Amino acid sequence: MDSICVFSGSSPGTRREYVHAADALAHELVRRNIELVYGGGSLGLMGRLADAVLSQGGRVVGVIPEALQQKELQHSRLTSLRVVGSMHERKATMNDLAQGFIALPGGLGTLDETFEILTWAQLGLHAKPVGVLNVCGYYDHLFGFLDHAVAERFIRPQHRDMFLRDTSASALLDAMMAYTPSKVRKWLDRESV
Repeated sequence: MDSICVFSGSSPGTRREYVHAADALAHELVRRNIELVYGGGSLGLMGRLADAVLSQGGRVVGVIPEALQQKELQHSRLTSLRVVGSMHERKATMNDLAQGFIALPGGLGTLDETFEILTWAQLGLHAKPVGVLNVCGYYDHLFGFLDHAVAERFIRPQHRDMFLRDTSASALLDAMMAYTPSKVRKWLDRESV
């Protein structure tokens, strides 16, 4: 795996552990010679992650919509910056550039990006691993909801299992390297409820 896209907050959050997790992920990416692809911003966890990768000699590709670039939210020292026309184009470009995806803690944008890319995997549009770095249990309630959706038969267990998680950057990257995509189709012949 040569490149991983990381979705994360434009805020650092309330816990110091979130920043430490971004630093640990940066260290692992550089150690494994994996290029970081991310949203191109300079703020919050996303800015911290980019800074940490760059400070250790790693490569960072930012993908930012023109509207956010004009607000001067872009990172100024990236290896490469791609300016795109929309948020939709941003996600498609990130998908093209990355061989896997990780979500650090974040808000609505992080959830939007993560679930869209996970949906694309479920639909068979890509076969790349998608995971979360579950810092301080940040995503525990989300996984509880996904388990509920499986129990209610809105998500197949095999599709729920496509969403990897770990509390360690190293262990999550190891799981992503070993990932085998589900062969279960999104739709089967008419199912009874």
